[in-house]
Amino acid sequence: MRAIMRRGLGTAMAVLLAGGLAAACGGDDKKDSDSGPVTLTVDVFGEVGYDQLYKQYEQSHPGVTIKQRKVSDLDTYKPRIQQWMATGSGAGDVVMLEEGILPLYMQQRAKFLNLFDYGGKALQDKFLPWKWQMGVSPDGKQLVGLGTDVGPLAMCYRTDLFKKAGLPTDREEVGKLWPTWDAFLQTGQKFQQKVSGTKWLDGPTAVFRATVLQNAGAGPGYSFFDKDDKFVFDTNPAVKQAFDTSLKFEENKLTSDMSIFTPPWQAGLKRDTFATVPCPSWMLGGIEQFSGASGKGKWDVATTPGGSGYWGGSWLAVPKQTKHPKQAAALAEFLTSPQGQTGAYAAANTFPSSPQAEQDPAVAGSKNAYFNDAPAGKIFGDLVASVKPVHLGPKNEDVRAAVENVLISVGQGKVKPDEAWSKAVEAAKKAAR
Repeated sequence: MRAIMRRGLGTAMAVLLAGGLAAACGGDDKKDSDSGPVTLTVDVFGEVGYDQLYKQYEQSHPGVTIKQRKVSDLDTYKPRIQQWMATGSGAGDVVMLEEGILPLYMQQRAKFLNLFDYGGKALQDKFLPWKWQMGVSPDGKQLVGLGTDVGPLAMCYRTDLFKKAGLPTDREEVGKLWPTWDAFLQTGQKFQQKVSGTKWLDGPTAVFRATVLQNAGAGPGYSFFDKDDKFVFDTNPAVKQAFDTSLKFEENKLTSDMSIFTPPWQAGLKRDTFATVPCPSWMLGGIEQFSGASGKGKWDVATTPGGSGYWGGSWLAVPKQTKHPKQAAALAEFLTSPQGQTGAYAAANTFPSSPQAEQDPAVAGSKNAYFNDAPAGKIFGDLVASVKPVHLGPKNEDVRAAVENVLISVGQGKVKPDEAWSKAVEAAKKAAR
């Protein structure tokens, strides 16, 4: 698979370089200091797959050096970018804005370049319509960010542990085990009766994130905050249903009470700590990274309970703090171009938000050798076609983190299950203030 991906990436880069991707962006900013050699800093979290893209860009743009600053997860990234934007210094020339924090910075859009002034108007047809629209200000006047990936949702599972429990291991048969989350829970109960020392799920946080977006997408189109950004956590049935679903797994002690990408979670992947992980496409890269060579061939990918859904996806934006606005805008365009997204997918399984990239054979026909040659391009391509975007409020991530802490506390015995919802509402209200 890696060899195939490298060929796809090479082809994409050849096309990109031959076409001379928009290095000269419009806009005449007096602040610009791009006349000589420049170093551009890119702030990201997680596995983004940009290393080879940076090298290609540097080769085709003499005088440009790219420095990446990366942290492992969004919860670590959030306070850093909040400080940078609040103080007006410290941010990279290009910064990644995940879907949960994008609404907050959309309210602070005066702190970012308007990418419409840097050639952005010509790029709209290179993105899924809803992905493009989420990067544009509500009044339609400012392009704050260019879309990177989307996170169509599947379920990753350990085939060796399934076999040990007497469950099917073929991905098609596995998907049939859990048409609903209740069926998924029942399967987990059977699993834990057969396999001691291993929990069914990594933790409640992944289930909560997945089901909130599933329910909201199928229902009102919003979760913790309505489309006017009014707090509706405690009155939105989509949220209560997701919380109740997640709580059932805690009540039945089917999770390891871990949050994704934390050190215990990373260590758990290398052991037989848990058997399943709700996994958007980008999660495959994290599982491979932290499971290591010993996990190759043990993991596979099946459909998620409850049908389609998504989780995650980001945008690249350029803070006005940059001393190199033209160069930074050009780099953001390069990384989010169809060819750039194809290259990022090849390196890190970040499924493209570009229709042209999704149709590229290097994406659509891709298989993942680490996950038993799962046809990842087809699996996630089919899922993304039915994604329904969900409106998120500016305080969405603060509310999410607070509620997840309540769910984990239930599993740890610190909160009684029958008190969990009231505790969650209290925590959510406090976080929303």
